[in-house]
Amino acid sequence: MPLPMIRPPLLALAALTAAALPVPLLAAPPIAGRWLTADGGAVVAIGDCGGSICGRVVKVIKGPPAGRPWVDSLNPDPKLKTRPLVGLPILTGMSSSGDGWKGKIYDPKSGKTYRAVVARDGANLKVQGCIAIFCQTMIWTRTG
Repeated sequence: MPLPMIRPPLLALAALTAAALPVPLLAAPPIAGRWLTADGGAVVAIGDCGGSICGRVVKVIKGPPAGRPWVDSLNPDPKLKTRPLVGLPILTGMSSSGDGWKGKIYDPKSGKTYRAVVARDGANLKVQGCIAIFCQTMIWTRTG
């Protein structure tokens, strides 16, 4: 007895239906925690900031100049030049993007903000600051 033949229109309809079903997106590995910056100069705490992920400086390791507190002296906004580095948001608007996170990173050493791509690299954090297609990569390490 021959097998029933599936009609081509039904096969096409089944293929279109399967293609239209939602496919779960892969979530980026979590990056929350406390991280020592690549130069060892600061500890950044990364966590939830009400709908996105952000990172703030929680500790400056290298001593301030002449016994004064570190401030955001290179910020282009004159009103922000005296704000302390501790508490300063440097990763902002981070959202999951495939296997990493995308947002902005502020560099208090230059006073500039860059496009950021952050991803887990084993036990470390790979942090990229980018202008157009040019990126600088830093490796941050987890700290207590």
